[in-house]
Amino acid sequence: MENPDGSVSFGALNTVVLILYLVSVVGVGFFFAGRQKTAEDFFLAGRNMPWLAVAVSVFASITSAVSYMGVPGLAFRENISFLAGICMMPLAAPVIIRVFLPFYQRLRVTTSYDYIHQRFGAGARVLAAGLFFLTRLGWLGTVIYAPALALSVVTGMDIRLAILIMGGLGTLYTVLGELAAVICTDVIQFVILSGGALWVCLQLIADVPGGIAEILRVGQESGRINLANWRPSWVEMTLGGVVVGYFLQFLHDYGVDQVTVQRLMATRTPRDMAKATFLNSLVTVVFFVLLALIGLGLFAYSQSHPRAFPPNLEGDKIFAWYAVHALPPGVSGLVIAGIFAAAMSSLDSGINSLATVVVNDFLRPFRARTMTDTAQVRLARVLTLVFGVFATGAGFIASRIGALIEASQTFIGLFSGPVLALFLLGIFSQRAVFAGWLCGVAAAIPATLYLKSSGAVHFIYYFPISFSVAFSVGYLASRAFPAREVGKGLTIKG
Repeated sequence: MENPDGSVSFGALNTVVLILYLVSVVGVGFFFAGRQKTAEDFFLAGRNMPWLAVAVSVFASITSAVSYMGVPGLAFRENISFLAGICMMPLAAPVIIRVFLPFYQRLRVTTSYDYIHQRFGAGARVLAAGLFFLTRLGWLGTVIYAPALALSVVTGMDIRLAILIMGGLGTLYTVLGELAAVICTDVIQFVILSGGALWVCLQLIADVPGGIAEILRVGQESGRINLANWRPSWVEMTLGGVVVGYFLQFLHDYGVDQVTVQRLMATRTPRDMAKATFLNSLVTVVFFVLLALIGLGLFAYSQSHPRAFPPNLEGDKIFAWYAVHALPPGVSGLVIAGIFAAAMSSLDSGINSLATVVVNDFLRPFRARTMTDTAQVRLARVLTLVFGVFATGAGFIASRIGALIEASQTFIGLFSGPVLALFLLGIFSQRAVFAGWLCGVAAAIPATLYLKSSGAVHFIYYFPISFSVAFSVGYLASRAFPAREVGKGLTIKG
């Protein structure tokens, strides 16, 4: 039903669909509540999760509402050259399996920073884990802000209240059930977000006169399908930039980042880890092609229906706007539930991983007395609650940054590029030392902040530039410090 101001009431049926979704995921948390008897149960689900569920959980964790809403918005207002970068995921998967995972398997890590501790020492572990902490805390702000934005567009609810609702519900079921609950809810959320996206895509094909052929024609003529454009440019999202940038970022997200490593370590065997990584890479490509097609479809729809969207509607909001205006009741509720699912699957994984890192990387290694399993589980629950509150607060900051994809890339480029550099320096160079890497960090973070403030480059370059500066300066600076003996099995050569 349309309101006098042009907005659309969410409706009773859509509300029921959304409530059923929210109740189901919180119910999973209650189902798993209290079942974790040991720290390994709590942090790694007893290393006994099926690889198929883990693959889906990895995808749902990384594919947040930032991507779910932001990618169609990016295709709508700019182009789909980012797909060339997404196609790097199946190429990055073998590198991840051969380079990173063997070290984690051999060392039986709980966090990826266990490796850094053994390779570079306790100081490096704390700093690398700290950069992860800053990255994911900022990232969590954007994944809460995205569904809150959708809720605000759909219902007219104050966005600040929407942020509080999303942060509170996501934190609740994560505190109750931890990793086993997180993985199971991620599977539910994957089904919902995929179903919603597929329905929107099919509806757009039906709504645009000429269907898929017309969508592709309009995309080609408008320059949004520019897969032949390899012209270098620092200020545009070109194919060369996304291929390099996404390949490096995939190495980080799936080979280094604790959100992913923690899920992969929950599988039963090394072969299961490899299978989960490969399947996730294929699902990622298919799903992002679907999101890109939605963005192109929305643009073609706007051309054939010039008054379909308000003139000042931002690209990040257009997906939710189309869902509630063009889809039948119940179906639009499913799509909005998909946006919530994309956000909550990332929120739960993020705060779960933050708690795991604090217990295993900041507290347990430096305590004089060994923490009991009960104490670790109790502390992790408290930390999960605390980080859920902090993440909700970060959502208010994210609302002031701008476009969702750019906000996410700012956080990731600023802190994650140097972390990937540290891992690769440790794995490939016996000569690399922690002090040398610190020099790289001291150069990389200011450089990224300058690029962000000056607008000198497109945001797609934040991560590769940050990584390149940290890696190259870190390697060269290491040559100026005394060599440190490297334990056997901690480098490729060792």
